[in-house]
Amino acid sequence: MTEGDEGQRTLAAPQDPGKTQNLGARQAAPACASSTTEPPPYIFALLGLMVLLWSANFIVAKYALREFSPVMAGALRFTLAGAIIGPMYLWTTRKSPPKQWNRRNLTKLLGTGILGVGLNQLFFLMGLEQTSVGHASLVIASTPVMVLLLSAATGHERITSKKVAGFAVAIGGVIFLQVSPAKSSQASILGDIFILLACLAFASFTVFGKTIVSRYDGLTVNTFAYVGSGVILSPITLWYGFQFNFAAVTWAGWTALLYMAVFPSLLCYMIYYHALHFIPASRIAALSYLQPFLATLLAIVLLGEHLTTTLVIGGLLVITGVLLAERS
Repeated sequence: MTEGDEGQRTLAAPQDPGKTQNLGARQAAPACASSTTEPPPYIFALLGLMVLLWSANFIVAKYALREFSPVMAGALRFTLAGAIIGPMYLWTTRKSPPKQWNRRNLTKLLGTGILGVGLNQLFFLMGLEQTSVGHASLVIASTPVMVLLLSAATGHERITSKKVAGFAVAIGGVIFLQVSPAKSSQASILGDIFILLACLAFASFTVFGKTIVSRYDGLTVNTFAYVGSGVILSPITLWYGFQFNFAAVTWAGWTALLYMAVFPSLLCYMIYYHALHFIPASRIAALSYLQPFLATLLAIVLLGEHLTTTLVIGGLLVITGVLLAERS
């Protein structure tokens, strides 16, 4: 679920699984306090909550997919999130009208938002339906590598020998997850491919949408992303809706869907922006590496997934490779 100036610093904030949180967070982050200023203790509690909510989204999405198809879950998530963030945007901008729009900028903003949220989240849900949380979280952790590769291909990033080594180690970790005979029976190559496509959609948004997204604040970008994705997918939502038995959905299914729309998409986004006033984005970025471990731990406890040697070795390779590529 990775956005922002990743060509220069690939993770300015932890990523909402699939994408979906802070689309504009890394491109248009507000100026934060000096790194020498000691942040209030509650900030660390909020950041811990943020990472926990994003990690738990893997588990919650698994529950939602028991009662909704990936397309239906994604479409309803966009619709609900858009219905919440839209009024927030209008309320926030009521006294300070947004910049003058023109058709070209509006089209690009919608397009990049739909790429970074719509396609990203649909591929994420399609993959998560067919693979394990452990695999999905580790494959998503490799998104910064994709961002750096695309940035290099477009001339925005200089490739060094250390970056190449990092790419090789991270990609080797993803491949190891697939070819090892000891991999989890709950994981599948097809599911992991969909997760990779979700990473590619997000990486493409990050690199190709950087110019247009950097012109607007994070709330604007997220509003157009969620509302735009909801509108674009509305025909599919209506089509599936007419054939879908909503009465059969349990309270757990609706709760999971509401969680996906509110907590990782909106609440975590607000926590991130508030924390930026006290802590540099680079320090918040380090928290992103906790997500695969927390998500896997939650999956073991709540979903009965198994911790295999393949997952441990592959995970260490992916995280090591990403760290090496990012910090070289």
